[in-house]
Amino acid sequence: MLSTGIPGLDTVLEGGLTKDRIYLVEGEPGTGKTTTGLQFLLEGIRQGESVLYITLAETQQELAAVALSHGWDISDLHVHEVLPAEDMLNADTQYTMFHPSEVELSDMLKTILTAVEEKKPVRIVLDSLSELQLLAESPLRYRRQVLALKQFFARRQCTVLMLDDRTSSLGDLQVRSIAHGVIQLDHSVKDYGKERRRLRIVKYRGHSFVGGLHDYVLHRGGLEVHPRLVASETRAINARRQLSSGLADLDLLLGGGIEEGTSTLIVGPPGTGKSSLAAQFVSAAHSRGEKTSMFLFEESASNLLHRADGLNMTLRSAIDTGQLTIQQVDPAELTPGQFSAAIVAAVQRGTRVVVIDSLNGYLQAVPDERFLVTHLHEILTYLGQNKVATILVGVQQGMLGSTMSTALDASYVADNVLMLRYFEDDGEIKQAVSVFKKRGSMHERTIRAFSMSKEGIKVGQVLRGYRGILTGVPVSLTEHKAPAASP
Repeated sequence: MLSTGIPGLDTVLEGGLTKDRIYLVEGEPGTGKTTTGLQFLLEGIRQGESVLYITLAETQQELAAVALSHGWDISDLHVHEVLPAEDMLNADTQYTMFHPSEVELSDMLKTILTAVEEKKPVRIVLDSLSELQLLAESPLRYRRQVLALKQFFARRQCTVLMLDDRTSSLGDLQVRSIAHGVIQLDHSVKDYGKERRRLRIVKYRGHSFVGGLHDYVLHRGGLEVHPRLVASETRAINARRQLSSGLADLDLLLGGGIEEGTSTLIVGPPGTGKSSLAAQFVSAAHSRGEKTSMFLFEESASNLLHRADGLNMTLRSAIDTGQLTIQQVDPAELTPGQFSAAIVAAVQRGTRVVVIDSLNGYLQAVPDERFLVTHLHEILTYLGQNKVATILVGVQQGMLGSTMSTALDASYVADNVLMLRYFEDDGEIKQAVSVFKKRGSMHERTIRAFSMSKEGIKVGQVLRGYRGILTGVPVSLTEHKAPAASP
């Protein structure tokens, strides 16, 4: 197997490319085909292999400019230009009796074969097939020429990437049927923000691969593929221990704490302390010596740390010791693949607690994506199977009352649901916390007082003697008791 040299692509291909075969890389202009070819050849150079870039459209100077934009040195890369001569512009050199395909095609193929015989490369990139297709004139001749090239390369033990810009759907199908494998690159423009690029393995004969669409980014340094997350590959049945929140009364409410491998949704109206409570779980993990990761979609890392300082939490020291990583997500730049790749990287670093703040921000970051909730469910399943506790923050619309709603079905994504509420009491707005759902263990069905101060978060006594706390306007039961009967 040969490595493609592209981060993530070997994972999608489940090992890389089978040697001595030809592969088609197709995509519209701007999808990164030339960059893909250069990365493939540069990986060969790193492996001590002889490589050859055959260009039918771009000059060596143009290729050097592409490489320079990525910070690459291609001085050891053999580039062979097969381009029309400048005298083709003169009227005297135009063909009158013969079609260009009858003269130029044979000359082009002869030049390609000669270059391969001289350099004896292990890896070849042929850029691009559209030039060969146009000169072939007919689909039959084009197919026969590609078949001949396939046999020629196979006998010389060459692994070839043929690049095609998909100018003709017929040509695509012709080469797809001949190639050992087909890699399709695609990009789409969104209404706002960064365009999205995705990769798909159309075929790979005799070899398994990860199917479906995979996000990739094209930046300085080349392509980077983010393989689609498949949680079923990490299925396991593990014993789960309970993790303390660091607050004794909250642990009582939770039946001892939250379990490893479960997802906990902290939901409530704005300002009730959801993010602070999520940070409390991170601070508790820090005190246990565990690594944690926080992904912020709405709030800046600076604001989070300032608030944590005011609540006597140890997040800054956790960052200093490398136990906590905070990633502030730019919504306009996010793709689901990038987010899942960041989650996987966090797990591989040994993260035991992950905070996603907030679900509303995540859903708004990629509003035009279909099946986004299913994608989130796959992430939570992956985290659960790796015994990572996940804390999700969900903002409810509205401030008081029973008609408040969230943008997501809590029963679908969360194992546990912690609910924060405002309520009015004696001319003062107070807060309450309760556990509405918990799959890992039994839990209290009570509603407890909740407050925040410079001493930290405090979960207080059970709020007895009231009815309707969750509506925001409770009624004191003691005030409505009937007077005692006279003796």
